[in-house]
Amino acid sequence: MVTSPSVPRLVVAAPSSGSGKTTVATGLMAALARRGLSVSPHKVGPDYIDPGYHALATGRVGRNLDAYLCGPELIGPLFLHGARGCDIAVVEGVMGLYDGAAGEGELASTAQVAKLLRAPVVLVVDASSQSRSVAALVHGFVTWDPEVRIGGVILNKVASDRHEALLREALDSVGVPVLGVLRRVEQVETPSRHLGLVPVAERRAAAVDAVAAMAAQVSAGCDLEALVALARGAGTLSCEAWDAAGVPPSPEVGDHRERPRVAVAGGSAFTFSYAEHAELLHAAGAEVVPFDPLRDERLPEGTRGLVVGGGFPEVYAAELSANEPLREAVAGLALGGAPVAAECAGLLYLCRELDGRPMCGVLDASARMTGRLTLGYRDVVAVSDSVLAGAGERMRGHEFHRTAVEPGSGTGTAAPAWGVRVPERRVEGFVQRNVHASYLHTHWAAAPGVARRFVERCRTS
Repeated sequence: MVTSPSVPRLVVAAPSSGSGKTTVATGLMAALARRGLSVSPHKVGPDYIDPGYHALATGRVGRNLDAYLCGPELIGPLFLHGARGCDIAVVEGVMGLYDGAAGEGELASTAQVAKLLRAPVVLVVDASSQSRSVAALVHGFVTWDPEVRIGGVILNKVASDRHEALLREALDSVGVPVLGVLRRVEQVETPSRHLGLVPVAERRAAAVDAVAAMAAQVSAGCDLEALVALARGAGTLSCEAWDAAGVPPSPEVGDHRERPRVAVAGGSAFTFSYAEHAELLHAAGAEVVPFDPLRDERLPEGTRGLVVGGGFPEVYAAELSANEPLREAVAGLALGGAPVAAECAGLLYLCRELDGRPMCGVLDASARMTGRLTLGYRDVVAVSDSVLAGAGERMRGHEFHRTAVEPGSGTGTAAPAWGVRVPERRVEGFVQRNVHASYLHTHWAAAPGVARRFVERCRTS
C-alpha cells in the first residue's frame, strides 16, 4: 500500500443548496491565498462554473471530484494530482451534505467524497430563519453518518449580535465549534441565470470584485487559524496521485513525429471543460491549442482535430453566427474528415442553426432554447464506433441544458452516439464520419482510452 504525503484539507458542505457554501468556500480559498498559502481548489460533482471562481481565488486550476463520473477509486488520486505542491486544499461540496446521485445512495455525495479523502467537514448553515432549532439541525447532520467528521460550523446570514448569541448558545449543547459567523453582505452575491452562476469568463472584472468581497467577509467573520488547524488534522491517503503522463499512450507517441495539433474551443461561449481532458490529450501525443470562437476568424494553423466543450452558445448565438469565417472553417475541417468531439454547447454549435441563427451546419439538425431543464447523471453505452469510443463501450456522463435539438439523435448520414441505459432507455447524440457530438458531458480521466483514440484518429485522418 502506497501512502502519499498528507495534504492539509477540509470540505465545505451545507445542509442544502443555497446555504452559502460557494461564498464560504471561495472566500476561504481567497483569504488563505492572500496569507501566502498555496491553495488547491476542488469542487464535488460535475459543476463547471464554481471551479472558475475557485481558480480566480487561488490562481490555480479548479478541479472536480465526481465519484459518479470517475468512480470512487479515482477521487483520492485526482485530488492528490490537483493538490501537488500545495500548502492546503479546500473542497467545495455539492447540494446538501448527504445528497448524491438519484437512487444511488451516497454515491457522488459530498459525504462520500469527504470519507474517501479522510477530510474534516465544515458545515455552512443558513441561520436566517432560526435560532435554537439550529442545534437540532446540526446534531442531525453530525450523527447521521459517524464516518463523516464534522469539525465545525460556519453560521451564515446571521441578522444581528443578539441573533448570533442565541445561535451560539444553542450550539454549545451539540459540541461542534462555531468557526465563523457571517452577516448578509450584498456585494458578495454573484448573478445567476438559467444554468446557475454566470461564469467568470463573462464577467471578469465583476467576478474579481466579488471574490475579493468574499475573501474580506470570510477573513473578518471566520477563525482562519482554527480552520487551518482543522485541515491539518485530515487523515493520510493511501494512494498515489493520478497523472495523465502515466496513462499508457498510443505506440506512436514515443517516436519523434510531429504531434497532431488539436484545437480546443474556449472563451466566454465555451467555458465548460475539465482540466484533465487537455492533460490527457497532451499525454497521448497531441499539441493542444486553445482558440476563441467569438474572436478568432480561423482555426489554429495546422489543426488536425477539434474539441468543442460545453458553455453558453445560446447566450452568444448572435456573435457566434456573425463569425462566418470560423463557422466555415469548422465545417470544412469536419467535412474533410478531421476528428471533432463536441459536448452540449459544442453540439449546438455544430448544428445547422441555433434559435434561428446560422451555426456551422456540420449536422443536419436544428437547436433551440426551451423552458425545460434536462439534468442528471447518465449511464450510457456507445451505439456506434466513433473517434471517442468503440461500439459497446460503457461510460458515465452528465446532462445539464435547457435546449433541444431536432432531430434529437442521428439524421441522414449520422448515427446515434450513445444508448442511454439509466435513468431511461433512449438514444442520444450524433456520429457522422469522424464527428462525435452529444449532450453528454464526460470525464475522460475515467476512460483515458478516449484521449488516446482521439489523438490516434488525428494522426491517421
